[in-house]
Amino acid sequence: MNAQTLIDCHNRIKPYIHNTQVLSSRLINKEVGAEVYFKCENFQRAGAYKMRGATNAMLQLTEKQRSKGVVTHSSGNFAQAVALGAQSLGITAHIVMPTSAPQVKKIGVLEYGGRIYECEPTLEARQNMADTIAKDTGATFLHPSNQLNVIIGQGTAAMELLEERPNLNAIFCPVGGGGLIAGSALAAHYFGNGCKVFGGEPFEADDAYRSLQSGILEGNETTNTIADGLRTTLGDVNFPIIQQHVTGIVRVAEEEIITAMRLVWERMKIIIEPSSAVTVAALLRERSVFKNQKVGIVISGGNVDLANLPFHASC
Repeated sequence: MNAQTLIDCHNRIKPYIHNTQVLSSRLINKEVGAEVYFKCENFQRAGAYKMRGATNAMLQLTEKQRSKGVVTHSSGNFAQAVALGAQSLGITAHIVMPTSAPQVKKIGVLEYGGRIYECEPTLEARQNMADTIAKDTGATFLHPSNQLNVIIGQGTAAMELLEERPNLNAIFCPVGGGGLIAGSALAAHYFGNGCKVFGGEPFEADDAYRSLQSGILEGNETTNTIADGLRTTLGDVNFPIIQQHVTGIVRVAEEEIITAMRLVWERMKIIIEPSSAVTVAALLRERSVFKNQKVGIVISGGNVDLANLPFHASC
């Protein structure tokens, strides 16, 4: 793994993704006391950064593998990315989704031609069903966050951000399965000129924070967070990358996530989902540490159930 690996990946997926905008807000800069640059993956195809990793993984399948399809498990954004990427490449997509997944994300998968299989909302149930489908169909399993081809693809968002803003002091990413922050940390390592990478994570699903503290992979005792995309855990492929290249993880409360989400909606007039707002909340919580610095934030996605907005909880 080296800088050229990321460059090759970026060139490979370019025809299938958007090089998303980098936006800033004078009012949010004032609120934080820093120059903040938002890499808007909510404008990405399928509404989230996960199009990058899913596409990179599928483009490297053999013709025989493509003919048998792919299978993944996801609460929504990777599910939609795999479905859309597979549709673009003429591949059948089998998508395992927990019953608790937002309806808007299930609709997206169906609209992109994916075949949904519902399961109980546990990681064990998701993996077991995906394994069964792979065995029955011969489909290739794509992990949402714990395969190197997926991780490298996700890192191209931060790579693009650093190309546009090469003097960033820090980048914040949300932490769920760990693919985005691992890929972003690799991008910062190779292209960041000393840029540090931090994660944002809910207190209600803080396995990554505790894993970095203990040095071993930890589970979650609860996943009672509005950030539905962050209810999963790190994996054995991305964890060593995170250990080596991520500076720290900031945990935030549910009310902080809601406040941050509302702030971006109101001040920037863009739609971000709760998982994306976790990073904004983390920066707001630690604003004194980053005062007068240049900070990038990867807005991971914008797939929101508009019938179930949380803003009333912060009023």
